[in-house]
Amino acid sequence: MKKLSIKRVVEFRSKSDRTKKSFVVALKEDKAKIDPESKGGGDYWVSCLSAISNSFKLHDLKYIIEKRSELEEKRKETEHKITQTMYKRNVDILNTYKDFDLKKWKPSKKINLVKKNKDDSILTIKGLQVQVTPHHVFTFQKDDVTEIGAIWFIAKLDGFKKDELGMFADILYRYLKTHFSKEYNVNSKYCIAVDVFKNFEINYSQLENGKILSILDPTLDEIKKLM
Repeated sequence: MKKLSIKRVVEFRSKSDRTKKSFVVALKEDKAKIDPESKGGGDYWVSCLSAISNSFKLHDLKYIIEKRSELEEKRKETEHKITQTMYKRNVDILNTYKDFDLKKWKPSKKINLVKKNKDDSILTIKGLQVQVTPHHVFTFQKDDVTEIGAIWFIAKLDGFKKDELGMFADILYRYLKTHFSKEYNVNSKYCIAVDVFKNFEINYSQLENGKILSILDPTLDEIKKLM
C-alpha cells in the first residue's frame, strides 16, 4: 500500500464518489501518482519552501531575498513558458515574505532545533500510512519546562482551505506526541502549518479549541471504508 501525504488526503476530499473509489484502488495497488505541481519528479515549490525554511532556521531574511534574485535570473535565462511560470510563482511567494517578521512563528524564548529521524516520518493511523515531513522541530523553555514544537511550510496553487491546512497541523501534533512526548511537553500553539501561497498559518491549539474544524480522522475513515 502506498503511503499517504496530507496533500493527497486533501485531494481525496475534493473528488466525486466515483473518483474516490479509483483513488483508493490506486492507493491499494501502490500505483505511482504524478503530482501536477512537479517538474522532472521534483517539488514544484522547492525553491521558495527551502528559502523560507532556511530563513526560519537561521532567523535571517537574506535567504529569501537571495533565492528570489536567483530565480528571477533563471526565469530570464529560460525560454520554456512552463518553467518561467514555475519560477514566477515561486518568486511571487518569496515576495510575500521578503519583509516578514519571523518572530511570528517562534516563541519568545530561544529555540533549539531537534534532529529529525527519517524513519519516524510515517505514522500509522486507522491502518493507513500517513507521511509527516515538517521542516523543523524545535524545543524551548517555558516556566522551567522544556517544550517542543514544529513548523511545516506547505505550498499549493491557490492554497488550502483553513480546515484542509488544519489537517497538516493535526498530523504534526500527533507526530510530536508519538516521537517526542516522553522527553518534552508538546506545545500545541507551536505545532504550526503554514500555507505560503495564501500567507496564513494554522496551529493545533486552534483545532483543540474548535476554531478550526478537525477533519483528518473523518477523511481517513472514509478512505478506509472504501478499501
